[in-house]
Amino acid sequence: MRRSTLAFLALAVAGCAVGPDYERPALDVPGAYREPAAAAQAAAPAEGEWWRLFADPDLDALEEQVRIANQDLQLAIARVDEARATARIARSELMPTVTLDPSYTVGKVSPNRPLAPAARQNGTYFQDVVIPFDLSYEIDLWGRVRRSFESATAAARASERDFEFVSLSLAAEVATEYFGVRSLDAQAAVLDRSRDVFAEQLRVVEARRRAGLVSDLDVAQARTQLASTIGRQADVARQRAELEHSLAVLCGQPASGFSIAERPLDALPPEIPAGVPSDLLARRPDVVEAEQNLVSANAEIGVAKALFFPQVRLTGAAGLESVSLTAVARWESRLWEIGPSISMPIFEGGRLRANLSAAEARWAQSVASYRETVLGAFRDVEDALVGVRLRADQDAAVRDAVEASGRAAEVARAQYDRGIVDYLQVAVAEATHLDLELQAAQVAEQRLDASIQLVKAIGGGW
Repeated sequence: MRRSTLAFLALAVAGCAVGPDYERPALDVPGAYREPAAAAQAAAPAEGEWWRLFADPDLDALEEQVRIANQDLQLAIARVDEARATARIARSELMPTVTLDPSYTVGKVSPNRPLAPAARQNGTYFQDVVIPFDLSYEIDLWGRVRRSFESATAAARASERDFEFVSLSLAAEVATEYFGVRSLDAQAAVLDRSRDVFAEQLRVVEARRRAGLVSDLDVAQARTQLASTIGRQADVARQRAELEHSLAVLCGQPASGFSIAERPLDALPPEIPAGVPSDLLARRPDVVEAEQNLVSANAEIGVAKALFFPQVRLTGAAGLESVSLTAVARWESRLWEIGPSISMPIFEGGRLRANLSAAEARWAQSVASYRETVLGAFRDVEDALVGVRLRADQDAAVRDAVEASGRAAEVARAQYDRGIVDYLQVAVAEATHLDLELQAAQVAEQRLDASIQLVKAIGGGW
């Protein structure tokens, strides 16, 4: 018995794992990005907390709330726990299964049972006490169990990367919406100043109309200007409230009890190093997740191929059995048995081949998905680099335009006061200046958003 057992164990250790070993698909990875990155580089964020580069305590507090209370993040954590548990289930098949199944039976045998006449005169009472330990173990000659464990482990790693990607996406979304709120605060401040100026101008124009110095047209234009500004204030307040409500949900809080103190946008984007394209293959969570899904699909091909081969199991039992409870603990009541069993597929109606074809098709799908994810990652970085550079150029141009339009509005008001131009030219100059001031606040936010998108595109760290 010992020699037979050792022989089977030796076969299990020496058994091969059928199916292909994983190799990363060929990829056309460029050596550098087409869009040049910034020359200056920000310090690497501590433990992926890249938002701290913006040096905004309110943003830091929001990001911390998201980590603790966001429900999408909690869902991703639960998925990771499930995937890890599934991997442990697959690993358990590498070990023998031992169960304890004690039983006690008492009964009476019929005297009319088919035995010799002398033995059937009276019924026989009996009892049977069995305390067995049953063993079952699949000898993994063809690697079915090992491939299953390999697949489940890769799936668990993919789930972990999915959690990281959800965390990165949420952090980027929170930062984007937070700076959106700050941009709206800046726009609200501009509109507040403009409303006060336009209200004073309306008062002056009405006084001049009563004196007969200007026409009703000037009064109507001044009133239109003030009313339009008040309407834009209401729209900005609505947008801010909606962003605040969205941030409340991201932070896992009811919208009715969540608020952010008003403060105009004053942050500047840090310089983010993009690195090289090959870094994305190991750093960006969704790319790593797609590759781990590929590893899992590759192992499933091995599982499907192993089903074509005989399944060898080692079964056994050991324990105690007696006709009475008092004798069951005696040494002579011991029992044991051990032996292998083989299950070999003979006719499956094409099921095994169809199962293998399905596994190979899932592998092909995973390859396409992986390559598409990599291409999308390269595109995201290029888009973000373009955004960072051109938003900076746009910001500088808009700031120059704000300064020039402010001077133009001052000149128009001075000329109107001297009667050189009518009020329409003043209204047009001031409306242009107001629009450019609002645009400057929006572009400042867009610059920050471009930096956030670059951080997200390169995987949240460097």
